[in-house]
Amino acid sequence: MRAAGGIVAALLALFYLYGGGLKLLRSRARLRPMMAWVDSVPMPAVRAIGAIEVLGALGLVLPPLTGLARWLAPAAALGFVLLQLGATSVHLRMGDRRIALNLTLLLAAATSGWLTASSL
Repeated sequence: MRAAGGIVAALLALFYLYGGGLKLLRSRARLRPMMAWVDSVPMPAVRAIGAIEVLGALGLVLPPLTGLARWLAPAAALGFVLLQLGATSVHLRMGDRRIALNLTLLLAAATSGWLTASSL
C-alpha cells in the first residue's frame, strides 16, 4: 500500500509542479491556449492557484520522504480534491464540458489521500 500511495502521490505531484509552475511564471497570453479559464480570473488569483499547486505538490511528497509531519501528505491530497471540485465547477459554469482531466485528478488525489492516510 505504501508503494502504491507513493507512486500515485509522485505522479500527482509532478503534474501539479508543472501546472503550478506554469501559472506562476507564464503570462496570461501564454496560458490562454492551455487554460481558457484564465481570462475569467484575475491574474493574482491565477498566480495564487499556481502557488497552492506547487506547495501542495511538495506537501504530497516531502513529508513521506522525510518522515516529518507525515499527516501533511493526506492533507495536501484533500486540498487537491477540493481544488478539483472548484475547477470542475468553474469549467461547467463556463459551459466547458471537457472535465475528464479534472475528474481524473480528483480521483487520483482522493486515492493518494486514502493510501497515504492508511499508511500513517
